[in-house]
Amino acid sequence: MLKAINQWCYPAGMSLEKVFEYSWDAGFDAVELNLNPKGDAGLTPDTTEKEAKEIVELASEYHLQLKGMSTALLWKYPLSSPKEEVREEGRSIVKKMIALSETMELDTILVVPGLVNEAVTYTDCYERSQEELKKLIPIAENYHIHIGIENVWNKFLLSPLEMARYIDELDSAYVGAYFDVGNVLQFGYPEQWIRILGDRIKKIHVKDFSTSIGNMNGFRPLLSGDVNWRGVFTALKEIGYDDAITAELSPYVIDPSALAKDTSNHMDILFRSVQ
Repeated sequence: MLKAINQWCYPAGMSLEKVFEYSWDAGFDAVELNLNPKGDAGLTPDTTEKEAKEIVELASEYHLQLKGMSTALLWKYPLSSPKEEVREEGRSIVKKMIALSETMELDTILVVPGLVNEAVTYTDCYERSQEELKKLIPIAENYHIHIGIENVWNKFLLSPLEMARYIDELDSAYVGAYFDVGNVLQFGYPEQWIRILGDRIKKIHVKDFSTSIGNMNGFRPLLSGDVNWRGVFTALKEIGYDDAITAELSPYVIDPSALAKDTSNHMDILFRSVQ
């Protein structure tokens, strides 16, 4: 398993060179980049192929692999929106992620499939998001890029059995799960999700969570919450997962490099615990 860190672990606007420098100094093997809004640092919808290749070269100077790409833009432009123009923008975001991933030789993009709210029913979210993903799957298959459906706090895909069914109904080897360990702890047991999702899992996000808080303020640095990490890593070994384990945490306020060092040390402890 590769030890990786997401760009969101650093303050918004930090240059990619600093992200790579701090990540390498902390002992990470890989960095997960994000597709950010236009005008932000790093990858954006305006990033050219030349610029993307330069980012790969910069990462290689720091001996870092680039394995996947995530984005928060699909919260603003969900594939489940009742408005066609919003869904179209969402599709364009996913297409850009696929194109950049092919250029940069990444293998997986993270996709939040939709949002359930008062205006979008559960059924609407399920059906609309699948319809939109079916339009994108041929592109992903052509470029050999996996679409990883993430479990997030979007009031959708609330059980591992449902998530497995949702993925299977899309019927493509290039659609799987981007499983976030900390995101399910309030509603279930991540080690059970891992065993049920099995080889559908393409990538893993890790953070900890305190169930006694039980809301968005409950997310915690690794080893400081209630995740059964030994159970999680045992389950990952059982399903044969051997790809990136990517930390996705909120940056420290004072010293951006300290979170990388702390998290790297915590991940070393977790990796050793299941040897």
